[in-house]
Amino acid sequence: MPDTTLPAGLTRDAADARPLHAIRPAALPGFLEGLPTAQARFLAATGFAAKAGETALLPGEAGIAGAVLGLGDSEAPWPWGAAPLGLPDGSTWRLVDPMPGDTAALGWALGAYRFGRYKPAKRLPARLVLPRDAERGVILAEAMIRARDLINTPAADLGPAELADAVRGVAETHGGQFSVIEGKALQDGFPALHAVGAGSPRAPRVAILEWDSGVPGAPLVALCGKGVCFDTGGLDLKPAAGMLRMKKDMGGAAILIGLAEAVMRTRLPVRLLLLVGAVENAVSGTAMRPMDVLRTRKGLTVEIGNTDAEGRLVLCDLLAFAAERHPAAVIDAATLTGAARVALGPDLPALFCNDENLANLIKCGSEASHDGVWRLPLHSDYDSWLDNTAADLCNVGTKPMAGAVIAALFLRRFVPPGLPWAHLDVYAWNDGHRLGRPEGGEAQALRALHAALALLSEDKIESRPQ
Repeated sequence: MPDTTLPAGLTRDAADARPLHAIRPAALPGFLEGLPTAQARFLAATGFAAKAGETALLPGEAGIAGAVLGLGDSEAPWPWGAAPLGLPDGSTWRLVDPMPGDTAALGWALGAYRFGRYKPAKRLPARLVLPRDAERGVILAEAMIRARDLINTPAADLGPAELADAVRGVAETHGGQFSVIEGKALQDGFPALHAVGAGSPRAPRVAILEWDSGVPGAPLVALCGKGVCFDTGGLDLKPAAGMLRMKKDMGGAAILIGLAEAVMRTRLPVRLLLLVGAVENAVSGTAMRPMDVLRTRKGLTVEIGNTDAEGRLVLCDLLAFAAERHPAAVIDAATLTGAARVALGPDLPALFCNDENLANLIKCGSEASHDGVWRLPLHSDYDSWLDNTAADLCNVGTKPMAGAVIAALFLRRFVPPGLPWAHLDVYAWNDGHRLGRPEGGEAQALRALHAALALLSEDKIESRPQ
């Protein structure tokens, strides 16, 4: 039976578990020498080379005596993700060789993941007996699975209310405080965000999670997530092909919800403020129009050049609210621009940052967790492209270039000088099946940010008084 206290593919029950050897190419010759002759000859005859994600069974007198998993030369968790479906259906395995337990558990759980809300899996994943020192890997896997599930859920079943409820659930489960801003309070306090959701019968709202580790002097970190549950493009309507994956337009919020869960469960010594702007950009008589002029929480006015550039309108009010709390750092995440994907492809979130220390922490976190990001410039010479005659700025640039940079420069207008701020423009999706990364929603940069916040909490960035 599955262990319901762990992600699919992991178990604490070692009964009937067979030995599993995880091998890198350089260690393969020595490993073959240590095997019984028949098994060594069999494995060699299969052509097993310990490539990343390669699996092979070892024969024994009673049938299967064990298995071998190739890790390749990378320290990333993805090769472990091949085992749950590469080994026999429902079988149970225990690691023979000393390996990083958190990496093994993380990769295995992510490889076993399938979104099963509407369609049951065709088979059971092979199960790994939980290794020692695997707690952190399990926590990160569960946080990423939460984000994947949210992103994969269709908009019909995940609107602004349901996304806010996801924040509520994380807060209540892990000792955080939850609140929500909606209705007249939202219209007055978050006018740009409210305008984005005005065209939908499903009312917009801001979901807030606050958590304190209890460590004296812990820095306050603000997380701002774009939670556009479906994006039609508004009145500047997207083409049909452009809408096919727009259920994932709340991917930034989902990633930061998962990150908040991981921070709370690992009890990083920080104070946490999570803001999720939960809206739907729909088409109706009450939707915002091109050339409307919106007010923002900061007081700046914005002319709408394109209603499909709505994510930055959601984030600008969240950033202004976060800045009022005087955090040590602000991080936002959003599926914001196609331009970032053109520049970096689907796997690399674009990082924009106004603070070298914070940027270096995120880079170090990315490298340590094998969770890639790539920094792009906040090129100030393009800032004038946002200038506008009717308002303080426009929500799109005057030139059809550098779209990801322009979006980041727009957001920078709402961050006070001197406040460390990082913006992540994410894709939040796997276009096809790969090791540990099934097609569908993906929690890009979650592990990188978690590692970065662990460094930040070590006084790498000084806390600012409230």
